Amino acid sequence: MEEIVNKVANSVLEVFDLEDYYPEGIRTQIDVSQWLYEGFLLKEKDFREALKNEDWSKYQDQYVAIYCSTDAIIPAWATILVTLHVAPFAKKVVSGTIQDLETALYQDILSTIDYSEYQDKPIIIKGCSKKPVPESAYIIAAQKLQPFAKSIMYGEACSAVPLYKSKK
Repeated sequence: MEEIVNKVANSVLEVFDLEDYYPEGIRTQIDVSQWLYEGFLLKEKDFREALKNEDWSKYQDQYVAIYCSTDAIIPAWATILVTLHVAPFAKKVVSGTIQDLETALYQDILSTIDYSEYQDKPIIIKGCSKKPVPESAYIIAAQKLQPFAKSIMYGEACSAVPLYKSKK
C-alpha cells in the first residue's frame, strides 16, 4: 500500500491570511440623523448644542463610522464637527459605513507590512474567514503582493483559484 502524502502541508505555498491582521475592537456607527430636526433638517444651533451635550466618552477605544441613515443633505462641516468631538476617544474615525471603516482599517494595516518576504514565492490569499474581512481588503492585499509574488492564488490550498503569475 502506497503512503498517503499531504501535498498541501509539504507545499512551498505561502499563505497570506487577512484574518491575521484583523484589528480587534468594537466597531460603532454614529448616525448623524439623530441630531437633525425630524431626521432631515440640520438646524446649526440645535445641532451644535446636541453635540456639545453628547457623552463622547462612550466611544472610548472604539472604531467609529459616521453616516446618515436618512436622505438628508448634510453639509461637510457637520460630519467634520462630529468627527472632532469623537476623535479624542476613538481609535479611528471614518465617514461612511462599517464596511468603509473595515476597508480603512485594512488600508492602514496593509500599508505597513514588509512584503519582501514574499519575493518570488507562490502565495495563496486565504479566502475563508471567520472575521468580517471586507472584499476590498483582498483587493488591497493582492495589489501589495503582486510586485513580489511568483504567483498569487485565492482560496484554500486544496482548491485555490489562480489569479496571477509573474512573467519573470
